[in-house]
Amino acid sequence: MPLNIDWQQILLHLLNVTLLFAVLYFLLYSPVKKFMQKRVEYYSDLEKQANDKLADAEAMQKSLQEKQDSFDRDAAGKRQQIEAEAYKTAEKTLSDAKKEAEKLLELTRIKAEKEKEEIINEASGQISELAIEAAKKVVMDSTSNAYDKFLESAEGSNPQ
Repeated sequence: MPLNIDWQQILLHLLNVTLLFAVLYFLLYSPVKKFMQKRVEYYSDLEKQANDKLADAEAMQKSLQEKQDSFDRDAAGKRQQIEAEAYKTAEKTLSDAKKEAEKLLELTRIKAEKEKEEIINEASGQISELAIEAAKKVVMDSTSNAYDKFLESAEGSNPQ
């Protein structure tokens, strides 16, 4: 054997290395490979679930947006209807108030006219009474003056 090479030793070492690789493959590589495969499957399942949930959330958001738009349209329609009803009610109230004001003005005008007539009648009565009293005084003063003059003239013509 030149160079001290023993083929039998080399073959045994090769067999040992092969057995070592086989044992290591079954003991280490296979479980690690299975672990890594399970890990990849776990994370791919998580990603799939996340994508499904994201799709569901997007669908739900779209549905909610459609419902909100529908509610907004309904609310706008109802708001317009309520505004129209409020406007009609305000117009009716204003119209009723104007009619009531006109009635009150007419009643006040009639009452003022009656009071005016009463005041005029009362004033006429007072003026008549004052005129009668003034006439009585004038007549009394003139008769009294006339009587006094008569008495004076009678006394003056009386020769005593």
